[in-house]
Amino acid sequence: MKTIDDCNFSGQKALIRVDFNVPLDKKTLAVTDDTRIRAAIPTIKKILGDGGAVILMSHLGRPLKKLKEDGTVDYEKHSLKHVVKTLSSLLNTEVAFGGDCIGDAAKEAAENLKSGGVLLLENLRFYKEEEKGDEGFAQKLASLGTFYVNDAFGTAHRAHASTAVIAKFFPGKKCAGYLMRDEVANAERVLKNAEKPFTAILGGAKVSDKILLIESLLSKANNIIIGGGMAYTFFKAMGGTIGNSLLEDDKLDLAKSLLQKAKENNVKLLLPVDSIVADKFDASATTAETSSGNIPEGWMGLDIGKKAIAEFSETILKSKTILWNGPMGVFEMEKFQNGTLAIANAVAEATSKGAFSLVGGGDSVAAVNKFGLAKKVSYVSTGGGAMLEYFEGKVLPGVKAIEE
Repeated sequence: MKTIDDCNFSGQKALIRVDFNVPLDKKTLAVTDDTRIRAAIPTIKKILGDGGAVILMSHLGRPLKKLKEDGTVDYEKHSLKHVVKTLSSLLNTEVAFGGDCIGDAAKEAAENLKSGGVLLLENLRFYKEEEKGDEGFAQKLASLGTFYVNDAFGTAHRAHASTAVIAKFFPGKKCAGYLMRDEVANAERVLKNAEKPFTAILGGAKVSDKILLIESLLSKANNIIIGGGMAYTFFKAMGGTIGNSLLEDDKLDLAKSLLQKAKENNVKLLLPVDSIVADKFDASATTAETSSGNIPEGWMGLDIGKKAIAEFSETILKSKTILWNGPMGVFEMEKFQNGTLAIANAVAEATSKGAFSLVGGGDSVAAVNKFGLAKKVSYVSTGGGAMLEYFEGKVLPGVKAIEE
């Protein structure tokens, strides 16, 4: 894959697909978390430093799916103009706003862009053609620039017009930005060059969301740790009682077969031996600690218990490569954050002792950020769904388009 360091952008108008799908304040519509914008800054600066100009395109939310009460598109709420102030401040330069992403306004803004200038186009998803991967729409976008750079790993698993189709209009003039390069390199390190022992930590609510990931990891990992709501489907499959804990009834046979496959592959599949249970799904719930396969009726497991923390941490600390996707419990509530915090600390400690750790998936990333540990792990992925599909062994259209 050709990367940005292999190219010189002098005199070029680089059309960069970034991921500026950032949270905005409900009232002021100001950016509340600039992580994704910061991630794109090195790529933008490299192009400007070469003497090129930059045209940025991104989506923001799902405007055509989240309509106003009267059935119309909420253009104000989903406009990328709200990102301009934050972006200008981070780049220390005035960023122009295109007003649209195709059509006369965008074309004129792109034509007027001088070397060293930065232009941000309007939300791509105001057009249904973006998500449909429409070639005509991709061609209109392509006409605005002379070079294509994909730096949006978070959308690389989507075959959209701006992530996969557009690249065909830039033969020999397309590459990966720094963020895309780093995401792929770090994922490859875990997938193909993992130093053993390799431990995967999987959490979250549903087994069904992680089936392909678990199956892919059964041929790569030495240990697979399972926490979160998905663990209780496994306990039920093994004949345990799980009270009102999360359960995917139709996935019991699957859970049994995954346990069997782990055994056959000589992979240690660790489930939480004990749980913090609650009498309701509430921050003020009454809690107790109990064996995970013996939860009383009317109670639900919302976090892993002390014994599980000790066993999981011991495994993590012996590992040389760690992949973490998904929390151990409902860490958003203080009563049920201890398991996720303890695992985050164990991953950070293992990293300080020389292990390589990759954290990916929205909730795990939110957890390491919440606990101030993002800088204490080796790499935090920005692409939740894209990273998940990459580890499942799927070809990402956005990556493939710039490789060819």
